[in-house]
Order: sequence, then structure tokens, then C-alpha cells
Amino acid sequence: MLVCTVANQHPSSAFNRLQRKDTLSLLPNWRFFAPTPAMYDYHLLYRTLGQDSSTSPWRELEAITGRRFTQIVWFPTRRQEKAVFDVCSEILRHVDKGFEFVVNVPAYRALLAYIGTHVEADRASGVKGFQFTLVRGAGYDTTEEPKTLFISPYVPMGSFVRETVCNPLKRGGV
Repeated sequence: MLVCTVANQHPSSAFNRLQRKDTLSLLPNWRFFAPTPAMYDYHLLYRTLGQDSSTSPWRELEAITGRRFTQIVWFPTRRQEKAVFDVCSEILRHVDKGFEFVVNVPAYRALLAYIGTHVEADRASGVKGFQFTLVRGAGYDTTEEPKTLFISPYVPMGSFVRETVCNPLKRGGV
């Protein structure tokens, strides 16, 4: 039973014979929950522009947390990781349409709000604006180099984070 269960998870169609013969559905199939699992992680990096027009080095927002044994049962911070992954995937689906289109996608505005809240902490040091980038990495596979997929245009600081992104009433929304 164990061998059949493990074989049933194999992505090759040659192993589907076991599934076809299992008319009573006794063999579990976990591919239902992730038929095409994620192969990459998205990393968010940002840099700021100071009042003196100096650019800071790229800094990574830690959206991916290390795993602990207790997370087998309880892992509420995984939702944030999943949200960042989904938002990045949505933005990357529209990149070929140009910046004018991408900046109007709700996922882009949500990502701006997320990054903007982290940049707000730097405002005391005189930050005028920021820029962010999406980088795809292979996770624990260190043989594959990270790849830059998207670099945002310069985003000036101001009240955009709270008023235009987080508060739809200010932009004439609902």
C-alpha cells in the first residue's frame, strides 16, 4: 500500500495506471492540492532615493521565513508568503503589456502598499521615493542564479501609500 501510494504521486503519466485501477479511491493523491507546484520563490528588493539624490543599496524584504518543526501543525505566517507569491505572479502576467498597464493592476498597487509600509520607516532619514524589483530564486537550489524579472519605475513618497492604495474612498472608489 505504501509503495502504491508513493508511486501514485509521481508526475509521470506512466504511473496513472495505479490510479485508474483504484476504483474505490483507496490510494491518496496529493497532486490534487498542488497539481503544478511552485518551483521558484519571489524575492522583493527595494532601494530608496534620499533628499540629496543618493540611492541606497538594494535591501530585501524578508517575505519567506525559515521553517520550524511546529509549522507542520500551525503556520499562520505562510499566508503572507502565499499572498506575496500570488501578487508577484499576477504582476508578472501583465509585464509584457508595459508599465502603463502594470501600474494600474490592483496587485501592483497592493505590492506598493506592502513595500511602502516598510519604506515608511526610512522616511525619518529623508527618503524622497523608492524603487523595487522582483527577483526569482530557486529556493534552496544554489546551482541556479537568481533572475531579475521586473524593476518598477521610481515611486515618489508622499501620501500615496495610505490615501491612494489603502483607502479607496480617497480615490473616488467604493
